[in-house]
Amino acid sequence: MGQPSFSASNAIIYVTYGAFLAFGCFIAWRLRHQTKGQFLSSNRTQKGIPLALNFIASALGSGILFAYPEISTIAGVQGLVVYSLSSALPLLVFAFLGPVIRRKCPEGFVLTEWTRQRYGTIAALYLSALTLITLFLYMVAELSALQQIVNTLTGLNGLPVVIVECVVTTIYTSLGGFRVSFITDNVQGALVVMLIIIGVITVGVKVDVDRSLVGSSGLLDASLLGWQLIYILPVAILTNDFFISGFWMRTFASKTDKDLRIGVSIATVAVAIILTLIGSSGLLAVWSGALTDPETEGSIAFFLLLGQLPAWVVGIILVMVVCLSTAAFDSFQSAMVSTGSNDIFRNKLNFWFVRAAVVLIIIPVVVVALKSPSVLRIFLISDLVSASSIPVLVIGLSDKCWWWRGFEVVVGGLGGILTVFLFGLVYYDGNSGMAGRLVILDGGLYAGDWSAFGAFVAAPIGGLLWGFAAFALRLSVQFILAKLRGHRFTALDRPVRSSPDPTFFTGGTASEGNPSPVSGGYYGDQKTKFF
Repeated sequence: MGQPSFSASNAIIYVTYGAFLAFGCFIAWRLRHQTKGQFLSSNRTQKGIPLALNFIASALGSGILFAYPEISTIAGVQGLVVYSLSSALPLLVFAFLGPVIRRKCPEGFVLTEWTRQRYGTIAALYLSALTLITLFLYMVAELSALQQIVNTLTGLNGLPVVIVECVVTTIYTSLGGFRVSFITDNVQGALVVMLIIIGVITVGVKVDVDRSLVGSSGLLDASLLGWQLIYILPVAILTNDFFISGFWMRTFASKTDKDLRIGVSIATVAVAIILTLIGSSGLLAVWSGALTDPETEGSIAFFLLLGQLPAWVVGIILVMVVCLSTAAFDSFQSAMVSTGSNDIFRNKLNFWFVRAAVVLIIIPVVVVALKSPSVLRIFLISDLVSASSIPVLVIGLSDKCWWWRGFEVVVGGLGGILTVFLFGLVYYDGNSGMAGRLVILDGGLYAGDWSAFGAFVAAPIGGLLWGFAAFALRLSVQFILAKLRGHRFTALDRPVRSSPDPTFFTGGTASEGNPSPVSGGYYGDQKTKFF
């Protein structure tokens, strides 16, 4: 490989981090007089182009250098196109549902706040737990990928780089909060686009494709996995995006619905193009002869292709990796702190405790990242959980479904996971061990059978079936209790609407015994909303 020297690699990596630290601290200093609410969110302040750059930076991470080239070496062009579109198009959900959520929850800034108002405290804490776990897993995956990339590209120990990134992002995120993350993501997103363009031009000039390998590789042909991915990936990625609080915080940050649609549309196109270009490196690695064993080397196809390029190209890729990883990681940090502060402490936590939380969450993330399994495995576990929970959650977005409660959401979400296990029992002829491993997708996405496909069918359908079963059970119990007590059966009565109280979201003095409802939600006390 045209690999930079150790000293050059260190200089490139740490100078880039130094630049981001200085820039982030400068922005944080400019924002030093912001309120706690501004630290946690930036509702209705951002125009379309900055939003687009933010969505681009937040949707990408250094892990894309493993996942997308690998899928192209396994499922060929079909798999790559499906994966790229499945990753990009779900961003449009924020353009369509974002305005709806903002109207129903105008003072919120994360999806879990709407969940609290629509379904009650228990359902909100359930979704919050899943959201925080997802963000934690994504942070682990990002650091794990960064460590592997640095080691592969430079031969350096990736651990110091991981620690430096954590220190850099923690410093400026703890000082400036979401707003500094938003601004740095603008710069990082623009840099990534520019570096991708340079990299594509270089690869086009320097890489020689052996045309005899194109047809014999079979990568232009359709495959069973490619067809399966047409269903699996849209379901997995679309539902999982609901758990990424950073996307919702940027959705609420849009100045108008038009800005949101413009920003998300631009980001969707850009992300689809970038991921396709990155994934194409897997195809080129095979067709140029750089990759000879796709089954064992597919995940490092991108880096094998770099072996045919000059050292200065690797230097550019290093800068891009730092930009990708830093942008993704600081977004996850700010999203996790904002979500935790809102959902657990109701934004009443002391400002300095909020800053300290940014620092404290890094410790377990680094520890787990050093021992984590593959990046793809981490994503798949999160995807399966979201595929179980989100379908039953979004039913409540419709005002016509006022009768849907938090009880159904929680039972449906947990029931979806149980359904995956039950499917595994049937699929593996009663082998409970294999069924349990299917719940965590131990065999991965590319097992060559129908297990992963079946799991992603069982999760959402099972969740909905369990949800409606819980709905029938709840109505039955409430009907019987009403008859026994001589009361009118009111479970299907439409709710009373009222106006939101902004202090509920900002940690003001709103009455905790009478939490603030919003139009389109469910109203009354929290227990009534859940059951």
